[in-house]
Amino acid sequence: MSLITVDELTKVYKVRSRKKTPIEKGIFNSIKRFTKLRQYQNISAVNNISFTIDTGETVGFLGPNGAGKSTLVKMLAGILVPTSGSLKVNGVTPHRDRMNYAMNIGVVFGQRTTLWWDLPLSHSFDLLRVIYEITPQDYETTLRWLIELLELEPILDRPVRQLSLGQRMRAELAAALLHRPQVLFLDEPTIGLDIAVKQRIRTSLRELNREWGVTILLTTHDLRDIEEICQRLIVIDKGQLMYNGSLNHFREQFCGNRVIRVALTDRHIANRLVQDPPPEVTYTEQEGPWVTLYFDQAKTKAADVASWIMNKYIVMDLVVEEPSIEKTVTELYRSEMK
Repeated sequence: MSLITVDELTKVYKVRSRKKTPIEKGIFNSIKRFTKLRQYQNISAVNNISFTIDTGETVGFLGPNGAGKSTLVKMLAGILVPTSGSLKVNGVTPHRDRMNYAMNIGVVFGQRTTLWWDLPLSHSFDLLRVIYEITPQDYETTLRWLIELLELEPILDRPVRQLSLGQRMRAELAAALLHRPQVLFLDEPTIGLDIAVKQRIRTSLRELNREWGVTILLTTHDLRDIEEICQRLIVIDKGQLMYNGSLNHFREQFCGNRVIRVALTDRHIANRLVQDPPPEVTYTEQEGPWVTLYFDQAKTKAADVASWIMNKYIVMDLVVEEPSIEKTVTELYRSEMK
C-alpha cells in the first residue's frame, strides 16, 4: 500500500478583480457615479492530479513559477484544503486531522523560520522536544545525530537572529526532523544559499533518506537539487501533471540528445570543428577552445563521434555527458507553450 495517494486532486482559488463598472440609475447615483463592484474569477492552481508515492521515496516536484507545485505540496502538508478530489497520507486526510498529522511530518519552507528568533538555537530545540512530546532519551539520540550530520555544534548557543542564512537553513532542517517524521516536505530549501551550504544540505538529505528511510518531497527551481537528491520526478505546469517517473526515463522520453564536450588546442581550431562537425552531430556550441556537440544517442554512439574528432584534431580533453535535465525541462516547457 502506498504511503501517499492523490486522486483527482484540484485546488481552485477565488480571486477578486477590481474592474470599475458604471452604476445604473438608482438611489446610489446621487452618491457616486462610478464605484468598484466586487467581481471574482476562479483560478485553477492544481487541476485533477493523481499519483502515488511509496515509503522511502525521494520525489522532486518541478515546474515554472505559478505551475501549482507549491500549492500541491501545501495540500499534502495539510496547510491548504483541496477544492475537490481525495488525498491520503498514511491513511490520514491531512487537512482534517492537522494536529495529529503534524506529529508525523516535517516541513521546511524556504526562508520562513519555525525557530524562536531571539532564543539560542539549543533552546528552540528544547521547546520543540516538549511540543512534539519526544522522550528525553530519543531527543538526545536524535539531536546528537542531527548536530553531527548538519554541523550545528558551533552555533547551538547563538540566538537564531544572529545566524547566517545557510546556518539557519541547516538549523531549520534539524528542527523539522527532531521528532523523526515519516514524511519531510521541502519547499525551495536551498534558495539563496551558497554552493558549499547547498551541497551540505543535499548530502544530509541523502543520508537521512538512507539511514531513516524518511520519505522526501521536494519543490525547487534548482535542478541540481533534483538531480542529487531525488530518485523520481513529477513535473507540473499550469496546474496539470506533465510527467511522473524516474529521472533517467525523463531524459529518454523528452531529450534524445547526448553531449560531448571537447577541448582543442585553441579557439581557432575549435571554430573549425564547429564549422565542420561530425555528420551525426545536430548542434554545436563554442566557448574558447571548448566545443560542445549534441547528437541523437538513438542513432549514433558517443565512441563514434569521439573517434571522428580524434582522427582529425589534437584533443586536449574530452568529456561525455548525459543530457542536461535543465535543457530537457526547458524544451518541455517550450513545447507546451507552442
